[in-house]
Amino acid sequence: MASPTLDPAPTRCRVVMAPNPYTTDQPKIFLSGSIDAPPATWQSLLTAALSHLPITILNPHREDWDSTWREEVDFAPFREQVNWELDAMEAADVVAVYFNPKSPAPITLMELGLFVRGKKMVVACPEGYVKRGNVQIVCQRFGIEVVDNVEQLADRVVKLLGDLGVMKEI
Repeated sequence: MASPTLDPAPTRCRVVMAPNPYTTDQPKIFLSGSIDAPPATWQSLLTAALSHLPITILNPHREDWDSTWREEVDFAPFREQVNWELDAMEAADVVAVYFNPKSPAPITLMELGLFVRGKKMVVACPEGYVKRGNVQIVCQRFGIEVVDNVEQLADRVVKLLGDLGVMKEI
């Protein structure tokens, strides 16, 4: 007798990649952090850990990003990307931040500075990140806990969603 095939648990979350629109009634999580090379990125690990929740994940990674793109205000694709990210962070119920120890992550530091006052941020900053002390002090000043890894980041996202009252069910 053949053994039954087990289907993986259904995914309840929706992932929206930049620069796509994201109109939704679900709680929104923005992924702020360095864009790592596949296959195992912090974004994919966090998304997998949250996939059972009825949420929308706003991921700024673009499959069509071209290294020849100019990072200048008059270059339309770049301007579109930056505006999508800013709009998505403002629209998010939670901004999940990850500082990869292998990247200086200057944009992530800027995003931390822009949104740390809103109390809707969770931060993972592993040992080895070059500006870890700065991140810890800024987060401490504004009452944001700093965790060490993606697993803890996922736990804090779920807790913050509950604390903010934006989850109908967890």
